[in-house]
Amino acid sequence: MSATAASPLQRRARIAALIAANQLWSQQELAALLRRREGIDVTQATLSRDLTELGVVKGPGGYMLPGAVPAAAAPAGRTDALASALRQHLVSVARGGTTVVVRTPSGHANSLAVEIDRAGMPGALGTIAGDDTIFIAAEDQESAATLARTLQRLSRAAS
Repeated sequence: MSATAASPLQRRARIAALIAANQLWSQQELAALLRRREGIDVTQATLSRDLTELGVVKGPGGYMLPGAVPAAAAPAGRTDALASALRQHLVSVARGGTTVVVRTPSGHANSLAVEIDRAGMPGALGTIAGDDTIFIAAEDQESAATLARTLQRLSRAAS
């Protein structure tokens, strides 16, 4: 069945089910699974639009559906995971007013933003991630300054 033979809603439902049941790291893996298990041939562009429409993010464990981000068991574990992610993905941190701007290599912002959100950092209201940039909204300027310092400190922490 081609991508056009399945309605977008049907195709997205199948994509969501495959992501929920499998650890997938690339659109190629997902497209192959769709073709093999569901009989759906889909172009990379269509698959990319479907993933965006579903709100799928790529995290440390591969593709994840919204709300399926597993919570770490303890705050210390969340901090360790964040420190590890920062060492792997962080390029720079800057603060402007109540916003902290985090730069990553291209394609790494989403996975780092997931770890920042999971860590539940005091003073952080939320994150917005693009391809290589994360904006963290802070409660106030002091919180933004503390967040920026904490991210920089954690990125330098020994593993």
